[in-house]
Amino acid sequence: MNLMVSAIGQGLLWALLGLGLYLTFRILNFADMTVEGTFPLGAATAVTAITHGVSPLMATFLAFGAGVLAGVITGLLYTKGRIPSLLAGILVMTAAYSINLRIMGKSNISLLGKTTLFNNQFLQSLPQYFDSVLVGIVVIVIVTVILIFGLDTEWGQAFIATGDNPQMAKALGIHTDNMIIMGLAISNGLVGVCGALVAQSNGYADINMGIGTIVIALASIIIGEVVFGELTLNQRLAAVTLGSIIYRLLLLAVLQLGFNANDLNLLSSLVLAACMMLPQLEKHLRLKNNLLKGVHHYE
Repeated sequence: MNLMVSAIGQGLLWALLGLGLYLTFRILNFADMTVEGTFPLGAATAVTAITHGVSPLMATFLAFGAGVLAGVITGLLYTKGRIPSLLAGILVMTAAYSINLRIMGKSNISLLGKTTLFNNQFLQSLPQYFDSVLVGIVVIVIVTVILIFGLDTEWGQAFIATGDNPQMAKALGIHTDNMIIMGLAISNGLVGVCGALVAQSNGYADINMGIGTIVIALASIIIGEVVFGELTLNQRLAAVTLGSIIYRLLLLAVLQLGFNANDLNLLSSLVLAACMMLPQLEKHLRLKNNLLKGVHHYE
């Protein structure tokens, strides 16, 4: 039971990563590799700030700001520098590695004995692992509500139009470059917050903690879409969070079968690959079923 609660809590915290990537990957149609650098950037910023006496809440906001800055740089490289989206993200991701080392001063920092969002008196009184569940629910609800209302505004509709059809959006007078930059900024800001929360939950920040994060984010998105099918945009935002939780529970189930925790990235890739193939398998089975029905009807 404790393992399930822990998995749900981790799923809620990591759901921010999925929501951030959803804005670029699904709405903007932008393959953003920046998240692999933004996640540890948010963690490094928050943990370093906390160790220097900054309050955990303010440190988390600083992580958001660091993520926004990384997203803006990627956006400028793409829109003004005319660098392909994938390469722009890789460049910022690579640069972030050195920046993270500069921020932390070493490869990892512990939060042992430091105050975080997860060790206040109220959360410590809860049963084991329920602190991450409660914090995750509060943060996800706030972020999801803001995104729902934000995407329903005139700016939000212009943002969606930019992803759907950039040429049409330009014809309507929308500054698509600005939309892309702002979208990347918000997306990576959320990823930075995710890194800050996960680091505070784990009690440390490490320079290599961003490896494989894009697979985790994609898994949240893909699983949510596969499990819940056709949904409205608002429902898809909620499905990303549920997909993140399901993904964590799937990993827990696989690890319980006796796999080594060192194989986590391999297992993550396999789970994501399986989920991405499910729609094609379903389509193939449906087509085969229809053909069989046609043959029986002919006979």
